[in-house]
Amino acid sequence: MSFRIPSRWAPYVLVSPFLILFAVFGLFPLAFSGWLAFQSWEPTSGIEAMQFVGFDNFVFALTDGWFWKSLWNTLWLALASGLPQHLVALPLAVFLHQAFGRWRGLFSGAYFLPYITSTVAIAMLAGSLFSTDYGLINQALHAAFGIDNIHWMRSPDAIKPAVAMVVFWRYVGFNLVLYLAALQTIPHDLYQAARLDGAGPWQQFLRITLPGLKPMILFGVTLSIIGGLQLFEEPFILTNGKGGADQSAMTVAMYLYRLAFDFSDFGGASALAWLMFGLIALLTWLTNKAFADRQVQA
Repeated sequence: MSFRIPSRWAPYVLVSPFLILFAVFGLFPLAFSGWLAFQSWEPTSGIEAMQFVGFDNFVFALTDGWFWKSLWNTLWLALASGLPQHLVALPLAVFLHQAFGRWRGLFSGAYFLPYITSTVAIAMLAGSLFSTDYGLINQALHAAFGIDNIHWMRSPDAIKPAVAMVVFWRYVGFNLVLYLAALQTIPHDLYQAARLDGAGPWQQFLRITLPGLKPMILFGVTLSIIGGLQLFEEPFILTNGKGGADQSAMTVAMYLYRLAFDFSDFGGASALAWLMFGLIALLTWLTNKAFADRQVQA
């Protein structure tokens, strides 16, 4: 006896594995985190020990000095590492696209390599480069400018730039690949017509290349905002999970992790996560609005 699925149910059956996995590992944790944000709970006490506390967790997060310090660190690192990524990746992509032709894939792959490299390996390499006595960066600064050795990982003023440089180095290649892909979608005929009209390279960049890259710039900037505000791996490994000197490299994601797993405050950590979700959504909306307004004015 054979069992046949009605044709109208076949599409739902085919996508059901994804829906089941998403419900178990995506939707349920999301809903549970939303519920947990209004609870006071320590996992070691069991589910029955949950106590409803209303908005107390959100009030605690908004009045917690460590949250504001970690938020400032996060915004600083996101700006210091995210903005240079695009300022370097965009002109570099244009240069590779125009100068190397078919060989541009080889060069872009070299820049993309840090993105696919293990974070632990990158952190170990960065730790060696930023070593106080024998690090290549201190040696180069001393040889070029006569600057004494900098305690990168033990100085509150130096650790944030060090982390920002590592994040920049890791993700600039990712944005480079995005812009290279977008450049190949711009019709070459536009450049030929512009040259016939007497437009120089700078005018071609402003009038053809930059407008053609706007959708990809919006996409890349949005990813940088989301990734910057969720920054965790690089500062966590570089500071051994402690945030560095004076907690100067502790991001919100790191503080959230410590709040949950070091201090067993899962309710406060969930509230903090939802506050960051709201901030990321707001900044993403503002970014889209800013790019949309510019497109209308153009």
